[in-house]
Amino acid sequence: MSITTMILGESGTGKTTSIRNMNPADTLLIQAIKKPLPFRSQGWERYHPETATHGNIFQTDLAASIINLMQKTRRKVIILDDFQYVMANEFMRRANEKGFDKFTDIGKNAWDILCVASSLPDDVRVYILSHVESTETGRTKIKTIGKMLDEKITLEGMVTIVLRTVIRDGQYLFSTRNNGSDTTKTPMGLFEPEAIDNDLAAVDAAIQEYYSIKQAA
Repeated sequence: MSITTMILGESGTGKTTSIRNMNPADTLLIQAIKKPLPFRSQGWERYHPETATHGNIFQTDLAASIINLMQKTRRKVIILDDFQYVMANEFMRRANEKGFDKFTDIGKNAWDILCVASSLPDDVRVYILSHVESTETGRTKIKTIGKMLDEKITLEGMVTIVLRTVIRDGQYLFSTRNNGSDTTKTPMGLFEPEAIDNDLAAVDAAIQEYYSIKQAA
């Protein structure tokens, strides 16, 4: 069983930048939205189907394609960036459809991605980066496409680790503790500090140590 972690936060708070120290050779990056990386990206190469370049950055917002990439890659770390656009883009493509079936389909696609993310080999780690939104009660949660989807599925409930990006005194951090009005959660003893550096490589190393995941020689 693979380990799936959510990294949630507002735009510009360091979600994508947190991958800066990951080893590109070990990492598959799936972008729901095609955009340049916000750091010096030596070693990160975009896959071009026309030339069959063997890059490690793929761009797709289609659930079936995302699932296919996750199941076929040999890399041990999979990062799905801007996950909220997997839902939002499908909703916009189907905006003219009448009825509520599209909400069921969008929820099912999100559920399928998370199910596959958690059913990969034991040494695989999946990181889902997504924006947040505030509910009417003031609770901060992963951004979806509205109440109809939220009534069908609680995405954070499908994973054990949810970190939230925060900025304090100019420092970009991950919050590891629930503040009573968000969905942050971590296993007991995984992270002692209430906030840690927003370095996904350090998070990944801590997860490997906590769950006794053996690294390839």
